[in-house]
Amino acid sequence: MSHVFPEFDRSRLEVLPLSEREHDLDLSCIRPLAPVPVEDATFNVIAEKIADSREMGSSVVLMMGAHVLRSGVQRYLIDLMEKRFITCIAMNGAGVIHDFEFALIGATTESVSRYIRDGHFGLWREIGSINEIAAEAARAGIGLGEAVGSVIEKGAFPHRDISILAAAYRLGILATVHVGIGYDIVYELPNCDGAAYGAASYTDFLRFAGALEDLEGGVVMNFGSAVMAPEVYLKALSMVRNVARQENRQVSNFTTLVCDLKRLPDFYRAEASRCDPAYYFRPWKTMLVRTVADGGDSYYVQGNHSMTIPQLWTALVRRGLTEERP
Repeated sequence: MSHVFPEFDRSRLEVLPLSEREHDLDLSCIRPLAPVPVEDATFNVIAEKIADSREMGSSVVLMMGAHVLRSGVQRYLIDLMEKRFITCIAMNGAGVIHDFEFALIGATTESVSRYIRDGHFGLWREIGSINEIAAEAARAGIGLGEAVGSVIEKGAFPHRDISILAAAYRLGILATVHVGIGYDIVYELPNCDGAAYGAASYTDFLRFAGALEDLEGGVVMNFGSAVMAPEVYLKALSMVRNVARQENRQVSNFTTLVCDLKRLPDFYRAEASRCDPAYYFRPWKTMLVRTVADGGDSYYVQGNHSMTIPQLWTALVRRGLTEERP
């Protein structure tokens, strides 16, 4: 017996142009590409490990929450890709929206507290273009990250020079997008096809798992993703280890780095007690403890993304400059 429940009729929605939205962030938040003091020595360690990984041909994966893009570090991330320090970059659905909006109009982010009052939060006409890209990606059998990056790189986007996804597409670097249906404003719009997002994002998940097949001797970094990064990484790693075991290989000697605002104890390489609320902070138990327990290393740095990513970039670039000196 099936039940009939009413569904919301999206044709009744009033959708406004982005030109009528007040934006909380504009191009003034984009940081220039410049060295900063490396105040946390952890980044020097990670720089060495990334350099070693690239020499071995191992994967260097950077996963991030959407607030990374709101912190204005796009030029640092793009330069890391251009220098081939990153082989895969992964983000959530909100990251796509910020990347797309910055490239299109040079601004992003709306006031939830303001626009939720009259029901205009998220209902902006131009965002529907992302839904069209997702539908085309599903039809073409490609990932959402590649599809959005291709459109931004090839299209009339005035600020595509700061688009992470466009840079990845241009450089031939894997960019994956891992969505949760209903999480992001794109799902509010009348032209959203949930099945298309499922297909395109699942392609990205399989591509992400493919990148982890080369993780032995590599590095996985998570900047500011409390749920998406640790959960996607955990499932993909299990798949990779399952196949490696059957082939008498191991994927255990690699490094993880988590950078976030949460304060962790000095002994973060051991799990918190189950009665400690911090036990449920997935990056800790998943990325810093459980998945590196068989031979890997893990590191945690507390700090804003506007501080941590520039430090990582500086440590990598200075290492390269040091090596080139006679």
